[in-house]
This record gives sequence, structure tokens and C-alpha cells, in this order.
Amino acid sequence: MVQYLQFIFTGHIGGEILIDLSLGPIIHHLYAACEFFKHIIVLKTRDRCIMELKRWLDTRTGAFHWGHATQLHVDTEGNREQLQDREEKLRSAVQHVIKCDFEKENIIEPLELPLADCIISACLLDVISNDPDDYRGYLRKYSRLLKPKGHLILMGPTDATYFTVGKDKIHIFRHNEDFAKKALVAEGFVIDCCKVKETKVASDLYDSKGVMFIAGHKK
Repeated sequence: MVQYLQFIFTGHIGGEILIDLSLGPIIHHLYAACEFFKHIIVLKTRDRCIMELKRWLDTRTGAFHWGHATQLHVDTEGNREQLQDREEKLRSAVQHVIKCDFEKENIIEPLELPLADCIISACLLDVISNDPDDYRGYLRKYSRLLKPKGHLILMGPTDATYFTVGKDKIHIFRHNEDFAKKALVAEGFVIDCCKVKETKVASDLYDSKGVMFIAGHKK
């Protein structure tokens, strides 16, 4: 999906503010984003994710090492820029890491943020949604954080029902790219791009048939 992100950003999407709403303390998808947005605001649903992300931002001892993701981004881009410089650029771009609550109409209540030029969401909707109504309702809440004509980029599994973390099996709302596209259109988005990459390696850790990448903009 790194290639898709770089393609959709280059000449298509950019601006002042990007909001990241993704599962867990992942950051690898933001290496491409920090090239096209001045400020990145990260929203997380769990305190542990916030703690882990801030540990990386502050280069604390014990922080997860994302060097492999940086290397992948640099290799894909064909840029010989030093890895450390690229990581520092991302750290500088991340302005805030804030807790959000999807049980509230305004998920960042009582805070107010400037409307974003773009939202990236990787795998979060798939885990917090239990049914189609949940999925569409959460999309509606995403939309409220976007400027008119702002862009939304969704990344996630297709036809998956679970993934495992240690001994825990985590629920995934099963859907495919057709459902996601229809949900976006129903909530006032225009689809700009949709790509699906099939899963080629079977695993007991998850049952996804593929990974989808959808980019659209708000009417």
C-alpha cells in the first residue's frame, strides 16, 4: 500500500492538516504523508497506543524501532535520503497525539480541532464496527472532521473476520471494497481511487482475503 499512498499524494492530495485515525500505534503509512502535509494530528482510542506513540516521538528507551518501515518507504520512493533524517521529518510533522471516543458525536470532545485537508484511516473502522450501521455512522463522524472537498483515505482488510494478537482473537467486521465504496458514497463522498491487493500467503493469524485502498473526497 506504500506505492498507492505515494501515488495518490503526488499531484493529487496535500495541504496543511492531516488527521490519522488508525488501529494501534502504527506510523509506517505516515512516512509518505509527511511529505505533503505540514501538520499531522494523530487520534487514538486507547491510552496504551498514545503512550507507545509518544515514546517513539520522544525517542525514549524501549520505543518500537520503525527503521524497517522507513527503509521500505525510502526504497519504494527511490530516495537516498538518510533514514534518520526521514524519521526526524515525521516526528516534526506530528503536532498532536490525542485520545478520541467514538461513543461521542464529536469524537474529540471537549476539544476542537481545525478541519482537516485529509484523513487517513488504516484498519480502525474494521475493528470498531460491528455491523453496516456502525461503519456508516463512524464514517459520518470522520466526515465532520474534514473540510469541504477534503480527502479520506481508507486502508483495511477485505472479507476478514478476525486477526490474532498473542492469545487474543480480535473481531473484524466482514466487508469488501464494494460495501466500503457504497458506504462512502452514501455519506457524501466521491470515490477517486480503489485498489485491492489479494493475500497470497495463508496464515493462522488472520483470515483476510486481501487489502483494500480507497481514496475519496467530500462533496
